[in-house]
Amino acid sequence: MVTPNASDAGVTVKRVGLVVHGGRAEALAAADVVRAWCAEHAVRCTDIDVWREGRRRSAREEVDAAGDPDLMVTLGGDGTFLRGARLAAVNDALVLGVDLGRVGFLTETSVSDVRAALDAVREGRIRIDSRMLLTLRASRRLEVPAEMEALMEYGRGPLLPPPHVRPDCEIDDEWGVALSVTALNDIVLEKLSRDRQVSVGVYVSGRLLASYSADALLVATPTGSTAYSFAAGGPVLSPRAEALVFTPVAPHMAFDRSVVTAPDEPVGLRLLERSGRAAVSIDGQVQGMLDPGDWIGVYAAPRRLRAVRLGPMDFYGRLRERMNLTDAPAAVADGTPAPLWSVTTPPPADLAHLQLLTVPDDS
Repeated sequence: MVTPNASDAGVTVKRVGLVVHGGRAEALAAADVVRAWCAEHAVRCTDIDVWREGRRRSAREEVDAAGDPDLMVTLGGDGTFLRGARLAAVNDALVLGVDLGRVGFLTETSVSDVRAALDAVREGRIRIDSRMLLTLRASRRLEVPAEMEALMEYGRGPLLPPPHVRPDCEIDDEWGVALSVTALNDIVLEKLSRDRQVSVGVYVSGRLLASYSADALLVATPTGSTAYSFAAGGPVLSPRAEALVFTPVAPHMAFDRSVVTAPDEPVGLRLLERSGRAAVSIDGQVQGMLDPGDWIGVYAAPRRLRAVRLGPMDFYGRLRERMNLTDAPAAVADGTPAPLWSVTTPPPADLAHLQLLTVPDDS
């Protein structure tokens, strides 16, 4: 879902939250550009999602400390964007991704164009890309044991804090604990030991699909279909699709295919009696451990991420470029094929009802 522009959506940028990949000199230099732009336009700018007193703060704590920004600017790759998305989702803020990474499926603009991108946001010359998020319920709160946390901290800094129980939902034995979790890419249940797989009963809409023995099992959004799920052999979905993608990773069974479900068909993962312990990761960050008998239920979150788009997103062109897709020699033996139809001019009348790669501007 894409709204036409910022002014139609009632967006006024008063506070910017800056999420920077501190290990890259280009990101630090770009951060200075953003700060200078904010100073010129009397917009408050705050660095957030940083280490505080040797611990990681929750997304809500970070956003509150930054004064509730209405625009998150991320300077880095897709990993940095995911950090900013976690913060933006909490506050229903816009997020603008500036690309300094290697893959860049999520980011929107290059570092050289960051000032022009901020001008476009301020002047309302943008589209807002609405992305599905995942959330979950669990049989108990997710916690990382102290000994495991010490291992995970090695060379990486403290883990994210465990998710809080959502205060707006009741807790019971059948529906479990509603956690304050948002995932833009995926929620993963994975083994802890190389010599012991996880055994998991997988349920779709409350019905048992199959019991798996695997390295990991994941539920991804359409946005996350090009991340871990793709590496595990899952399908590529348009980021505009509305679906959940369940993908097993290295399963010891014949049925190793992904299953795509509707947003209102939650995917449940129950750790079986003879399984080893499992870790629960949310967008690549370990958030807790499960023991045999524990379960999580993954479903579409009621809130969505609002990402800044400066123009139509050529997702399939980006897919071809970033994944280094090549053509079969036999397919291009007779020369370069012409495009099926133009992606740079308005569609003819008989195609106007279709939403192609480009959407004509209203102006």
